[in-house]
Amino acid sequence: MTFLRALIRNENAAAAAELALCLPMVMALMFGSMEAGNYMLTEHKVIKGVRDGARYAARLPQPYYTDCGPSLNDPDAGSSLDPATDAEADIRNVTRTGALVNGANRIRGWANDEVFISVDCDGTATGIYTDVGHAPRVRVSAVVPYPSLLGSLGFDTGGVVVRAEAQAAVTGI
Repeated sequence: MTFLRALIRNENAAAAAELALCLPMVMALMFGSMEAGNYMLTEHKVIKGVRDGARYAARLPQPYYTDCGPSLNDPDAGSSLDPATDAEADIRNVTRTGALVNGANRIRGWANDEVFISVDCDGTATGIYTDVGHAPRVRVSAVVPYPSLLGSLGFDTGGVVVRAEAQAAVTGI
């Protein structure tokens, strides 16, 4: 009996036992908060990229817009940007990198084919659009695979993506 009482009252290694019980929860909170912060930073970069791309596209000269057709990514639909220019590639580069040429990706692994550009008309031809007959709007959107921090530790985050979209009225005349 005395041995059992002594064993119950023994406090040696109590801190190690408490640490062993609390460590999984503390690690989950720590890594989870780092992953959440990384996701928010990635989302911010994608949103900033599509906004920059839409602003750049909206300031291209009016002759770049040959018609107000559907998406530029649909080969059967016809292009809304003049194919003789590099406007589509420039818009994608500005969206992905923030620069026309030689820019570094804002997000690791972000490719040009993950940036989508479409041009449409809202039907009004007032103000600065009176002479051109239509008021084109450019919409830039992106669907980017999320480069997870925990993915490098072996967690499956392959289906997680970050989406963003921005549009601007074409003001380049």
